[in-house]
Amino acid sequence: MHILVTADTIGGVWTYTRELVTGLASRGVRITLVSFGGIPSRGRRAWLDGLSGVTYFPTGYGLEWMQDAGEDVLESMRYLRNVIDECKPDLLHLSQYCYGSLDVMLPKIVVAHSDVMSWSQSVRGTQPNDSWAQCYRKIVGNGLAGASLVIAPSRWMLGCIESCYSLPQRCRVIYNGRTPALFNPSVRKQNYAASAGRLWDEGKQSRLLMQLASPPLPIFLAGAATASHSVDETGRTGGTPGVQFKGQLSENEMRELLSRAAIYIATSKYEPFGLAPLEAALSRCAILASDIPSFREIWGDAALYFRSDDSKSLGEALGLLHGDQTLRMTYADRAYEHALQCYTADRMVEEYLQVYTALLERRVSAA
Repeated sequence: MHILVTADTIGGVWTYTRELVTGLASRGVRITLVSFGGIPSRGRRAWLDGLSGVTYFPTGYGLEWMQDAGEDVLESMRYLRNVIDECKPDLLHLSQYCYGSLDVMLPKIVVAHSDVMSWSQSVRGTQPNDSWAQCYRKIVGNGLAGASLVIAPSRWMLGCIESCYSLPQRCRVIYNGRTPALFNPSVRKQNYAASAGRLWDEGKQSRLLMQLASPPLPIFLAGAATASHSVDETGRTGGTPGVQFKGQLSENEMRELLSRAAIYIATSKYEPFGLAPLEAALSRCAILASDIPSFREIWGDAALYFRSDDSKSLGEALGLLHGDQTLRMTYADRAYEHALQCYTADRMVEEYLQVYTALLERRVSAA
């Protein structure tokens, strides 16, 4: 079996791709990997070095959701078509909508990781309708229509695709997964909470941490900042007592932060799945999550929730967890066991393999 996989090097899709490609390669699947959005650093692509049967084509083409990427999208489609013609894969696994419209006689899986329209609807209560948005909707709609199968990382995200576009004829949910061995659930916990989120991303809603009047324990926030968020020499953001900004962390640094954190705070108001809370759960952190439908779907009663976009509710729930060690340990164990049962990379890879096999068998039957 030979699968061509596309990825982007920005955000969680690269982590998802790492888990998928590593798992497929270990099972003897041949992979052609093509990435967009920028050339990853040597360190970020080092995981590819030990894999056999993987050919990698990094590119700097812009992504379909970027405002000025129209020409890049067209050029990247021509480039990808040339790679397909040269490498001759059996199936396409696409992490961008636009490539679903490629005119090729191959099964095409399009993965709906996230979407500008559902982001805007969830975060701002409305969808943009300017000329760029209309063009973006057309690109996404054509890609969805051209897919043999559309996969989303949650039922909630699949519902977003239905409401913002139309439900594809063939679709299903495959939840994301991480490798438990990459995380350490046995380290002695320290008296702090961790969170992760780009401070400029309204969907991550990390600003709620800045609005806490008096956090009951130190909070370490990992992620990219902007000029509008001042950070002093100690890492405190905007003078908020108790919140320390850690900046962008390497994978090892993030694992270390999570391994010793007693609580992980998931502040997002838009999160189709959320890899960071999963990594925290596999590190045996108690999960305190914004009460949004996707987190309810994914974590059920394995997390404690606060009202979305409500810093007072967040502070009260954080105080409850911090003040009750038994409750905190109960939620930490629940999150850990739930993650092991439902969201491992092995489970994710096996589900994708089943999908690949079914699509290829259907193609043979139709020939």
